Amino acid sequence: MAQRQRRSASKAPSSSLKPFYIALAVIALGGVGWIFYSLASAGEPAVAPIELAGLDDPAALLAAAKGSELGQPDAPVQILIFSDYTCPSCQYWVQTVEPLVKQEFIDAGKARLVHYDFPLGGTAQHRHSFIAARAARCAEAQGRFWDYHDILFGRQGEWSPAPEPPIDEFVGYANQLGLDRRAFSDCLRSDQFADVVSASRQLGESLNVGATPTVYIGPRTLPGNEWSQYPAVKAAIEAELGGS
Repeated sequence: MAQRQRRSASKAPSSSLKPFYIALAVIALGGVGWIFYSLASAGEPAVAPIELAGLDDPAALLAAAKGSELGQPDAPVQILIFSDYTCPSCQYWVQTVEPLVKQEFIDAGKARLVHYDFPLGGTAQHRHSFIAARAARCAEAQGRFWDYHDILFGRQGEWSPAPEPPIDEFVGYANQLGLDRRAFSDCLRSDQFADVVSASRQLGESLNVGATPTVYIGPRTLPGNEWSQYPAVKAAIEAELGGS
């Protein structure tokens, strides 16, 4: 199995999500606002994180990151994953571990999965991580995030080595799902959702995420490579269920 993908100058993942849950409580009490400053030129696809402002407040940052949810909102256990579409270890999670979690816990209403983008960038291997995350968000705008998410990971070996942003491939995947091709293409060829993906990355950094995938079961990360071992993941979920 491929080694877990790390960002440059990484820090050890935090063992607690206290700021995250504080932010959730604040959001539940009222709305928040934020300001974005895009660095992408009009008509040019955003392929890297953009500068953000107004996100010093944890609640604003959490709201701006807009995690993509799978499962019942009131499920007793929350699973968070910070992931990169160019990361082979993330592909392993999606194809090997996540289906078992979905079958046993998510479909049964016992757990909810929330995906956050953590595009690594910085190297040739991860050069398309940001625009891939944007592509999934463009599909989400048409209600097909998880289907597109699965295609990106399933065909990672096709598009991730491309020397240039694989826009045509991404549009082709959208077409295969029956999405509005023109709307998807217009979204991808702009800077739409660059703010969301950038905020998601910033949220991960605020939690000291240093590698992908980073998986939280309740308030704690799974240590080492336990995320890759379904029995360990299952045990962590069941421990949270026992305490709920």
